Amino acid sequence: MNSKKKLIEVATVFFRLGCFAFGGPAAHIAMMEEEVVHKRKWMDRQYFLDLIGATNLIPGPNSTEMTMHCGYERAGIAGLFVAGTCFIFPAVVITGILAWFYTTYGQLPEVAPFIFGIKPAVLSIIASAILKLGKKALKSWEIGVVGGVVLIISILGINEVVALLGAGILGTLYFYSKSRLISTSKSIAPFFIFKVSTVTLIKLSSLKIFWTFLKVGAILYGSGYVLFAYLDAELVTKGWLTRSELIDAIAVGQFTPGPVLSTSTFIGYQLGGFWGAIAATIGIFLPSFLFVLLLNPLIPKMRKSKVLSFFLDSVNIAAVAIMLSVLYAMSVDTLTDWRAGLIALISCIMIFVVKKVNVMWIVLGGAVLGYLFNLM
Repeated sequence: MNSKKKLIEVATVFFRLGCFAFGGPAAHIAMMEEEVVHKRKWMDRQYFLDLIGATNLIPGPNSTEMTMHCGYERAGIAGLFVAGTCFIFPAVVITGILAWFYTTYGQLPEVAPFIFGIKPAVLSIIASAILKLGKKALKSWEIGVVGGVVLIISILGINEVVALLGAGILGTLYFYSKSRLISTSKSIAPFFIFKVSTVTLIKLSSLKIFWTFLKVGAILYGSGYVLFAYLDAELVTKGWLTRSELIDAIAVGQFTPGPVLSTSTFIGYQLGGFWGAIAATIGIFLPSFLFVLLLNPLIPKMRKSKVLSFFLDSVNIAAVAIMLSVLYAMSVDTLTDWRAGLIALISCIMIFVVKKVNVMWIVLGGAVLGYLFNLM
């Protein structure tokens, strides 16, 4: 397949994912695994795991960065930018329309019944990915112990980046000692610091918006759900938004498909209209493109190094454990009555028994059932 056809394929896959990827980062990654590993075989499951593990250690929205990695693997640097843009685009457009609606009419459309059905449906998708990735990551009983410890501390509320780094370092030390390696490993420094100046911010409001969201995008660790704390400090304390308006914006990011960071489009529109939305969107996602562009070529080299391979194995099982803790937390919050439980059960049957149903239909089916149950 030539490069042009590969780019079209990448664009098609990730635009479709961007339209239907509800449920947060864990669900997004689960859908990606189904598309690029199981269905299209762009890479094997081990390498997909390596990408997840490495991506969890850099700032930015993890699932969006995973789309960029997958695009890079399929169609090179151009594929990276095409995949990321196509995944982000549907959420940005939908969020922009909702921002206009909110600004014009002072309220949001009623979408709660659909979201009620989508949430339990994506639980089965996440569970399926955890099962498949977990089988690949669980290479020994020692690795299983690392994963179990990370699962426990994640449920207890320990920061996911701390858990990942701790698992990577401790796992590396243990397996290094066990294998009695005598060679000296070379260090890799995957950390890049953005230092910015605020001299020109007072001249253009769109530039001020861009710079604010660029800073957030460059230092945002973990999932997009910690975005609230960052934006509260950057926007509410400066008097740009009220906390109530910020909560509405975060809600929009959660019930639209694709990355929750599309919240930035909504806020940018509130602060500066159309160009404010564009500035905020570019600002918050730009660092992710740069981080992935720098990180991706390092991952195969890390796997070739025996010591860094131990680190990746430990981080990979930790990443699966964190996905499992997210599934647990989502289940507690979501399965609150018989309707949600029934939707989750039907979705599990479609995923684990029928098996050949595309995950997009699982999401749509959950939305329809949620709406129908709301009529009862």
